Amino acid sequence: MHISDFDYHLPEDRIAQEPLPERDACRLLVCDRARQRFEDRIFRDVGDYLHPGDVLVLNETRVIPARLFGRLATGREIEVFLVHEVEPDQWHVLLKPALKAKIGKTITFDKVPLTATVTDYAGRGQRILKFEYEGDFKTLIESIGNVPLPPYIHRPPVAQDREQYQTVYARQDGAVAAPTAGLHFTPHLLDRLKQKGVIITSLVLHVGIGTFRPVTVTDPREHQMDKEWYSIGTDAAETINTARANGGRIIAVGTTVVRTLESVADAGGVVQAQTGWTDIFIYPPYRFKCVDGLITNFHLPKSTLLMLVSAFAGHEFTVKAYHHAVNQQYRFYSYGDAMLIF
Repeated sequence: MHISDFDYHLPEDRIAQEPLPERDACRLLVCDRARQRFEDRIFRDVGDYLHPGDVLVLNETRVIPARLFGRLATGREIEVFLVHEVEPDQWHVLLKPALKAKIGKTITFDKVPLTATVTDYAGRGQRILKFEYEGDFKTLIESIGNVPLPPYIHRPPVAQDREQYQTVYARQDGAVAAPTAGLHFTPHLLDRLKQKGVIITSLVLHVGIGTFRPVTVTDPREHQMDKEWYSIGTDAAETINTARANGGRIIAVGTTVVRTLESVADAGGVVQAQTGWTDIFIYPPYRFKCVDGLITNFHLPKSTLLMLVSAFAGHEFTVKAYHHAVNQQYRFYSYGDAMLIF
């Protein structure tokens, strides 16, 4: 493989900067691998391709307001981007400007009783911050934190991003980026799918900053993924295993669900209930153990997410799908349109 195998040209104006007013009104590119055929639909039509007994697997992670702005003792503003908590009140963070944040430096935050001290260096340019505060940490962060919109959204976050950059079924705090394939679902659409006989279950994978980390090596196989925390419970594992045994298909809502399921499935495709960290990197060729269908957004060129899609759909078919989407004026990336691959 070469990194150029996963490149494509995307006009800047095709990168969605705003969510649509209705979540399920986005476009849906249906990709039939067996027939090598595309259909252009609307997302709320996704149920036309799901059968009774199929299992739709959701990621219930919730995006935290991870971008904070504080000040050093000198008065200089510093950006604090929460990556993940390593121990109670201790976080891996990215700081900007990082050179000013040496060990022992303290950061204060306006309007709230919250301070943070740099206690150590971590890998990949990260620092470890020890937070001290009065009251409830989550409440404080919610009051001063900003929605961590992706770098290709060229505007500051606004009030509606607090809701729109979050799935309607988000439950467990911990992600610093949304599992964007799930942004298109509404409670009404999920109810319709249940009424049709589609089984809905969930797991958690806290999406980390690695989802935006570029692949900088010419041979993608040399790329190292960031670790992300996941959890899949006994009920979800049993639901998936029972459905597979009865001939139902497992439809992953997002690449994060794919990575979790492929991390916890054994060689025979049986899913094990467990909690842990995964740095699984899926790229062509790859034999999927338990995922039969994938709902996903369109991904950046040369990204690990595009490589996963290529592994699932086939590289040549994926290239054709992306060319079709560009030519048909689909909206791309987090607030953009979606694909269903089966």
